[in-house]
Amino acid sequence: MALDQNTLCELLGTMLKIRLTEEELARCHQRGLIHGACHTYVGQEAIAAGVCAHLEPKDSVFSTHRGHGHALAKGLHPSELMAELFGRSTGCSRGRGGSMHIFSPEIGMMGTSGIVGPCILQACGGGYSSKILKNQSVGVAFFGDGAVNNGAFHEGLNMASIWKLPVLFICENNQFATEVPFSYSSGIPDVGRRAANYGMFGVEVDGNDALAVHQAAKEAITRARSGHGPTLIECKTYRTRAHAEGMGDFTYRTRDDVEEWKKRCPIEILKHRMVSEFGINPELIHSIEEKISNLVSEARSFAESSPRPDPLSATDHVYSTNVSKAMEQSAQPGERQITFAQATLEALTEEMESNPKIFVMGEGIGKRGGNFRTTAGLYEKHGPDRLCDTPICERGFVGLACGAAMTGTHPVIDFMFADFVLDSVGEIVNQIAKIQYMSSGRLKMPVLLRGCIGIGHSAATHHSGSYYGMYAQVPGLIVAVPSSARDAKGLMKTALQGTDPVLFLEHREILQTKGPVPEGEFTITFGKAAVARIGKDLTIVALARMVHLALKVAEDLALKGISLEIIDPRTVLPLDTQTILDSVKKTGRLLVVDEAPASCGFAAEVAARISDEGFNFLDAPIKRLCGTFAPTPYSPELEAVMVPTTKEITQAIHDILEE
Repeated sequence: MALDQNTLCELLGTMLKIRLTEEELARCHQRGLIHGACHTYVGQEAIAAGVCAHLEPKDSVFSTHRGHGHALAKGLHPSELMAELFGRSTGCSRGRGGSMHIFSPEIGMMGTSGIVGPCILQACGGGYSSKILKNQSVGVAFFGDGAVNNGAFHEGLNMASIWKLPVLFICENNQFATEVPFSYSSGIPDVGRRAANYGMFGVEVDGNDALAVHQAAKEAITRARSGHGPTLIECKTYRTRAHAEGMGDFTYRTRDDVEEWKKRCPIEILKHRMVSEFGINPELIHSIEEKISNLVSEARSFAESSPRPDPLSATDHVYSTNVSKAMEQSAQPGERQITFAQATLEALTEEMESNPKIFVMGEGIGKRGGNFRTTAGLYEKHGPDRLCDTPICERGFVGLACGAAMTGTHPVIDFMFADFVLDSVGEIVNQIAKIQYMSSGRLKMPVLLRGCIGIGHSAATHHSGSYYGMYAQVPGLIVAVPSSARDAKGLMKTALQGTDPVLFLEHREILQTKGPVPEGEFTITFGKAAVARIGKDLTIVALARMVHLALKVAEDLALKGISLEIIDPRTVLPLDTQTILDSVKKTGRLLVVDEAPASCGFAAEVAARISDEGFNFLDAPIKRLCGTFAPTPYSPELEAVMVPTTKEITQAIHDILEE
C-alpha cells in the first residue's frame, strides 16, 4: 500500500486526538464535569480516521450517539467537543446537545443522534442534495451493528441503491448494540455481504486496521463521486470501554474479552506498521503524541473556563429567524375562481420554477401527478430527480428529507393521506422538528410535509385521520390547516419560501371547492387567523371543512336575526389566540367546532387559552363540539355520526345563547 509519510502521520494524529480526548472526557465524567451521558469511541479510532481522511468540507457526516470520533476526525476541535459535554456556551452545539447531539455544520458535521437509525436516512438526504445541486458532494453515515436490524437500514440502503446516491454507509460492528450481542440479534454473522441484496458494492474490513479502512473508503468515495452509487463498508471492531461512562460493563461480556481486544489496539497497530513497514522514525511518532497531548490538555482548560449558556437563550432557535414574517397581500383576489387543489398546485408550480432547490417525493407523484393531482404536469417540466416517485417507505423518505434540508435543498414530501405520516413520526418529532434548535440555528429545516386529512367517502380508519392536535404539541413544527383555496395557496407559498418545517394538512372533502385566489405572488403569515365572517352574538372557531359548515349555519341563522362571527385560525401551530380573544371580547360567547375528537386536542387548546386570557369577556361557558372519540368506521351510516353536523352546530349555538 503506497502511503506517504504525511498521510500516515495525519492518520495517527487523528486517531491520537480521538483517543486522548476520549480518555480525558472519561476522567472529566468521573470528576462530575459532564452532566449527562458520555459515550466514548475508544477502540474504534481507525474507522473515523480512515474514512474522514478522504472527505472534503462540502461532504456531510451524519452520526449516532457514539459520534465523538467522527466529529473530531471531520475537523472538530477538541475544545468545542469538551465544552459541549461540559454544557458550556462555547460547545459545538452551544451546550444544547452534550455527548449525543454534536453539531458543527461549518465543517460538514451535520449532527449525531441519540436515536438509532436516522443518520442512515439523513445521509441519503445528503446524497440526494448532491444530485439536485450537482456539487459532487458525498454523504456519510456512521452507525453501529445495532442499526442494521432497524427498518431505517433497509429503507436507506434501498433508496440509495435505486437512485444511485453518492453515499457511504459505514457500519462500525463493535459486536454489541448497547448490551445485546450482534451474534444474538442478527441471523447472519456479517453486515457487508448484505450490500449485494440491495444491488450495491459492499466490503468487510478489519476496523482496527486504519490502512485497510483508509483504502476501502478511498475506493468508495471515488465510486460515489463518479456517479456509481453507494457503498456499504462493514468495519469489524470493538469498543474497549463501557457503552457509556459509569455503566456496568461485565454482565454481558467478560474482562478477558475486553483485555484481548485491547491487545489489538488500532493505534498501536498503526504505530508498529509505521516503524516496521514504512521506516518512520519513532521520535516523529513521539512528537505527534506529545503535540496531541498538549492540544487535549489545552482543550480541557478551555472547556472548564468557558461560560455557561444564558438561561434566557433556552428558547432561541426553535424556529428560523424568518418565521412568521411573511406579509399577507391585501390586494383583492379579483374575479378568478379556482379550486383548493388547483391553488396548491399553482403555488408549488410557481415556487419550483423560481427555486431549483425544491424537489418533491412521494408515491405516484411523478408521471401520474399524485393521487389528488397535487403535482399534475410538474414531472414533464422538471423530470424525475425533482419529481421523484418513491417506494412505500415513509420513514425512509422523510428521514431523507431531513438530511436533504440540512444540506441545502428544499424537499416537499407528499404523503397522499396524512395517516401514512405516522410511519415516520420519529423522524418528524425527534429529527426534523429539533435540528434547528439543537444546532443553535446554524442548520435550517425547509421541509414541507403535506397530506390529506378528514372523514368522508367511506375511507375507513386508515385513510381518515387528521392528527393536527398531536403535531401541534411539537416545538419546531408549523402545522397549517387551510380551509379555502385562497388560504391554501398563500400558506403553501409561505412554507415554500421559508426555512422551517411545515406540516400542511388538506381536508380531502374540500379539495374541489372553489374560491377567489390572487394570481402571482401571494403569501399568508403563519399564526395569523382569518375572520371568515363578521358577527356580534357568538364566536365560532373552526378549521378546514368545519369552517364551511359553520358558514352555512351562519347564513341560515342570520335570517333569524342571529349574528355569528367565524374565526379560522389557518395554522394550529402557531395559534393566533389574539384574534380569537378580540372576537370573544366583542361577542361574549365561544363555540369551538372541530372534526377531531375532543381529548387533548385543538378544541381543548383553544378553550384553555381563552379561559386563561379572556375569562372576563365571557357571558357563557365555552362549548366544544368535536368528533366522536372512536376510530373512523366504513359504513356511511356509521361514518355520518363521527363528525359534527350543521344540525348539531345549530343546536350548540342555541344552547350557548340561552345560557
